[in-house]
Amino acid sequence: MAYERILLGMGNPLLDISAVVDEDFLKKYDIKLNNAILAEEKHIPMYEEMASNSNVEYIAGGATQNSIKVAQWMLQIHGATSYMGCIGKDKFGEEMKKNSTAAGVNVQYLEDESAPTGTCAVCVVGGERSLIANLSAANCYKSEHLKRPENWALVEKAKYFYIAGFFLTVSPDSIQLVAEHAAANNKVFSMNLSAPFICEFFKDAQEKFLPYMDFVFGNETEARTFSKVHGWETDDVAEIALKISQWPKASGTFKRITVITQGADPVVVAEDGKVKQFPVILLPKEKLVDTNGAGDAFVGGFLSQLVQGKPIDVCVKAGCYASNVVIQRSGCTYPEKPDFN
Repeated sequence: MAYERILLGMGNPLLDISAVVDEDFLKKYDIKLNNAILAEEKHIPMYEEMASNSNVEYIAGGATQNSIKVAQWMLQIHGATSYMGCIGKDKFGEEMKKNSTAAGVNVQYLEDESAPTGTCAVCVVGGERSLIANLSAANCYKSEHLKRPENWALVEKAKYFYIAGFFLTVSPDSIQLVAEHAAANNKVFSMNLSAPFICEFFKDAQEKFLPYMDFVFGNETEARTFSKVHGWETDDVAEIALKISQWPKASGTFKRITVITQGADPVVVAEDGKVKQFPVILLPKEKLVDTNGAGDAFVGGFLSQLVQGKPIDVCVKAGCYASNVVIQRSGCTYPEKPDFN
């Protein structure tokens, strides 16, 4: 089978605890909308408070895992995708395993004996979301797990790799192993800027792997933060995308392509010294449920076409289709079959 295990993702598997909250809740826990942060001491009581909320939902998540699941759904080819990350030996971990396996992803989790499965509070106000991740077990991933023969075999088998920037905080040595393998074997390696805090506080790690990235994904806020921390003195997303695409590369096999989403505004694609913009599918406000997983779904849709060798405009269309489906549902979920052509 041509597509067997073609795409491999690595990241932080988190159980989303999603609830509609109000402005007072955001103020109480010092949360900004459309942001993604790591939980601090002050956020810990919030998880309990959300769990007691009558509209709370539990959805298997984590940025990379979402993207891989969406790619798998779009492909509708059994066993095309694999995923690695660390969960706890607990009820949430079992749920996660069940959910991802049912989605058709070949998951190879490292199971940590002592830490609970990671969670992510998804606070929804007016359809917009804010994410506060309590990594717990997800933070315990070790490259020894990746090096196990049965897991490294998945690296050998894959032709495309995707890792969200969030994993930079957990296991840079695992990223290094995969990035070097991809460069040495003419495979496609892609990452995501993921969040402003990654661009700001994990700048060195991000820069270290940028030369290996054949595709860089992100949104407009992350792109502008990236520009700011690198002293580029521009807020122009097209210009920033172009600069990122022209950053030196570790291997000359592929030219880097930067893909930046901007919510309802056009998707910016920079490649080969040129910038193109692609309109998204506009959605009436009343159909918007929440934006949680929109960016992840875009990447999943994009990758589902990329692994089939489709041109970039088709990859972008598929990304826009997938994110349009996801924002009309709670969390990063989707109907049984895609309706993309």
